[in-house]
Amino acid sequence: MEDGALLDPVQDRVYRVLIRLASAGVDEVARLAEVRPDDAARALHALRDQGLAAERAGETTVFVPLAPDVALGDRLLRRQAALEDARRAVAALSEEFRDTARRRDADRLVEIVHGRTALRDRLRTVQAEAREEILWFCRANPLAMPGTENTEEPGALSRGVRYRAIYERGLLTDPGELTGITESVRLGEEARTLPALPVRLAIADRRTAICPLVPDGERGFVEPTAALVRRSELLDALLALFESHWERATPLRLSGGVIEESDADVSEKHLLSLFVAGLPDKSIASQLGVSRRTVQRRLDRLMSIAGVDTRTGLAFQAARRGWL
Repeated sequence: MEDGALLDPVQDRVYRVLIRLASAGVDEVARLAEVRPDDAARALHALRDQGLAAERAGETTVFVPLAPDVALGDRLLRRQAALEDARRAVAALSEEFRDTARRRDADRLVEIVHGRTALRDRLRTVQAEAREEILWFCRANPLAMPGTENTEEPGALSRGVRYRAIYERGLLTDPGELTGITESVRLGEEARTLPALPVRLAIADRRTAICPLVPDGERGFVEPTAALVRRSELLDALLALFESHWERATPLRLSGGVIEESDADVSEKHLLSLFVAGLPDKSIASQLGVSRRTVQRRLDRLMSIAGVDTRTGLAFQAARRGWL
């Protein structure tokens, strides 16, 4: 019997013939239904057993059709009840599957990485596998991999991966860090700075994020631990956090920058970027390898070019004129 059919094909054909004839014997039904007599006999007896035909004895046995609504109506009700039971069973199984899938997926969405070496390896791996973009929050006192040790970035930049990095201002005063940042910018990194960042963070291709979990105050007591976050609402929140800070951050154009009204040399462009980033004169002098007096004199020269007499005015003009 086909799925959903109340009668098999032979029974259905025989019953329809019997309805047209009103009463008939086996041979007549077989001839008009175009089935073998033994098949017609089996079908007629099955219809009788199902309450769809009645058998009348006489000189020859004949069969008469009975109304289908009573016999088949009961069967339909039973099927409907069975289907409703099956529907409820499927719904329960589906809900159990979704609950299990949610728990299983949640376990995969966040992975905990333990130890400085493992964290450094993950940072290298996500860069090596990146195809579109790397986003960084670079705080002072790097946890696992100082910028000078990030050997994956040049290769990623060379194959077209975009790097956007926000550096905490204190990092720019660390020995050697500014040199590494300058080289990264020269290779194509987009760098900005803020006085402070909320967390350390690396995001690759907007698909995977690495965010250390141990607060700086506990670094000397426990091994570094980080969360590796895959596509999820948590990752969306980390992306929004980065973009909001990127909008507020000050660009660092440490080489190749343009100051429209001056013939400023490279050191003056460096100086202006560091000044707008908020570094004090002493730190700027140390980074540029000049005296504090030289820094002050060059800032005075840039103020003259900008037509202002205060450092606040210089910062404003640098932003308004697109110098940074």
